[in-house]
Amino acid sequence: MERIDQKLLTGERALFQAKDLEITNTIFDDGESPLKESCNISLSRSMFKWKYPLWYCHDIQVEDCSWFEMARAGVWYTDQISVKRALIEAPKNFRRCKDISLEDVRFADAKETLWHCSGVKMNRVFVKGDYFAMNCRDIEADELDLVGNYGFDGAENVVIRNSRLLTKDAFWNCKNVTVANSFISGEYLGWNSENLTFIGCTIESLQGLCYIKNLVMKNCRLINTTLAFEYSTVDAELTGHVDSVLNPLSGRITAGSIGELTMDPEKIDPAQTTIIQTDKE
Repeated sequence: MERIDQKLLTGERALFQAKDLEITNTIFDDGESPLKESCNISLSRSMFKWKYPLWYCHDIQVEDCSWFEMARAGVWYTDQISVKRALIEAPKNFRRCKDISLEDVRFADAKETLWHCSGVKMNRVFVKGDYFAMNCRDIEADELDLVGNYGFDGAENVVIRNSRLLTKDAFWNCKNVTVANSFISGEYLGWNSENLTFIGCTIESLQGLCYIKNLVMKNCRLINTTLAFEYSTVDAELTGHVDSVLNPLSGRITAGSIGELTMDPEKIDPAQTTIIQTDKE
């Protein structure tokens, strides 16, 4: 592979349609789309300071690199990209991409980031921004820290483990989502979703877990969670106390105790849901 080392590259499309390059210690500045339509590129210890650096690319390896604030919309329409140990300050990154690997990556301003992507693997990723991973498919994440509302709206086939999510309205309009051994805090969790599973999770939510078809919870704890399960079909195995449950549609809920249980026969058929409070047996 040809090597480019310690260069300052400026101007629009500085390395347009580049192939088979190893780029190190290089700054891309003051010029849009420097690597547009490139393939088989290795980037390390380099910086993107301007817009649209990696569009319509494939087979990209990135390590120890940074996207500055003006490197907006940095990776779009790109397939088979791996990013390790990166700091990404720019918003609107990763759009309509396939086969993405993110490891030890920090998104400082992740608004409108990771939209309409598929085949995403994340390991030790920090995200701060709203609407992260909207309409994505086939996602696996381990040790994801997310601070921002509306995460994973419309996503499908998602597995998240060992993570911390501070996000209102997360997992809306989703299908086939499993979250294991994680902490989630946010109002209105999971509305309008199908096949949503939580295993070994601690959850805080106002009016969360409602309007869900096939909600499964195993060994989970609901803290400061009120008005849960409204119009959901639910199979919930909960530890400890639940503050309030409101009109579940059908299924089974097991908890240590429930503070306020509302089963309004004018809105649902109470006989369709089994409620077990183990501390009262």
